[in-house]
Amino acid sequence: MTISLRKARTIVRKTLEKGRELNLKPLSVIVLDAGGHVQAFEREDGAPPGRFSIAHGKAYGSVMLGMGGTAQMKRAEDQAYFMAAVNGVYGGQVIPVPGGVLLRDKKGTVVGAVGVTGDASDKDALAAMAGIDAAGLVGEV
Repeated sequence: MTISLRKARTIVRKTLEKGRELNLKPLSVIVLDAGGHVQAFEREDGAPPGRFSIAHGKAYGSVMLGMGGTAQMKRAEDQAYFMAAVNGVYGGQVIPVPGGVLLRDKKGTVVGAVGVTGDASDKDALAAMAGIDAAGLVGEV
């Protein structure tokens, strides 16, 4: 099972809406499928162009490791050598911080991940969860 384009677009739209509601800095949002492939991406006007790679790294780590960015950050703090090795395995593509959210369907099956960047990482994760809730999915921060 993987995330549909319709749900991915809902996540992006509702995440950006939440960012505007909270008056966050311009956000970039990516949704990856269960295999780590890009399903949807948008970068708001005014967001730096390099944000695609950051959003991707947050989401990619979540889907590849099966844990959200907050859990990855804790793992990096507790076992820096492990996360350094993981990042080597994945070609430096993992960014283990909040704003990467693992996506599950209502049955608990991993269907993808979301990466949000642009403001403080905790605020990025908050905006992501609004989009995920709107799509009827479960997020693990």
